[in-house]
Amino acid sequence: MAIKTYRPTTPSLRHTALSSFEDITRDRPERSLVKAARRASGRGAGGRISVRHRGGGHKRKIRILDFRREKYGIPAKVAAIEYDPGRTARIALLHYVDGEKRYILAPNGLAVGTLLLSGPDAEPSVGNSLPLSRIPLGSSVHNLELTPGRGGQLVRSAGMSAILMSREGEMANIKLPSGEVRMVRSACYATVGQVGNADHENVSLGKAGRKRWLGIRPTVRGVAMNPVDHPMGGGEGRATGGHPESPWGQYAKGLKTRKKRKSKRFIISRRK
Repeated sequence: MAIKTYRPTTPSLRHTALSSFEDITRDRPERSLVKAARRASGRGAGGRISVRHRGGGHKRKIRILDFRREKYGIPAKVAAIEYDPGRTARIALLHYVDGEKRYILAPNGLAVGTLLLSGPDAEPSVGNSLPLSRIPLGSSVHNLELTPGRGGQLVRSAGMSAILMSREGEMANIKLPSGEVRMVRSACYATVGQVGNADHENVSLGKAGRKRWLGIRPTVRGVAMNPVDHPMGGGEGRATGGHPESPWGQYAKGLKTRKKRKSKRFIISRRK
């Protein structure tokens, strides 16, 4: 994938850098693998806002992806590389020899016409899904399971990859993109390779309107408000607002945000 820049004929185009979409081979999704998206706009079941600054945006359809890759031993051919409006990565349409069609995350370097396979007997090549016990040490993986059979939960964003560092008995040590080293069961499946669309981090939206198209509403700084509206508001001139905190007085720095979890024992080295 390449990044496309524009001549600065307008103030917004001066800083705009978008995807060229040259890696996309099909412009319409497979109808059997999409469903309508319900617009929550950051609201929960009770209708109250639980996530702020959400709402509006372009109409989308959800692509149904296969994160489990449980069709073991059945070859599949890559039919197309497609755009998914709901994620940063590209998706690949697979045609299995038994006639079934499924979407998967498209790894970097995957080309149309490639044959993919999943299962313990598959080769550790890009796009194939294998248990960690069958993947060579030092390999880059993505779509990593935390519980065998549950499907990939980690390393699914554009350009991300984890490294299989070592194996000790039934556990494997994985270095995640955050720098955290974590133990995962060797029976968990992962897909070999790096998630595609690695240039996504270089995208610059260029204008506020494009942010609204994505369903993201404006965020007003607390120091720009009045004291009645925010704890950091008010002051003579441009005040810093003191200690950064939320509109409800929750401090933003210095407090632990991770709850006590049993999975803490699987973390060898915390993220840096």
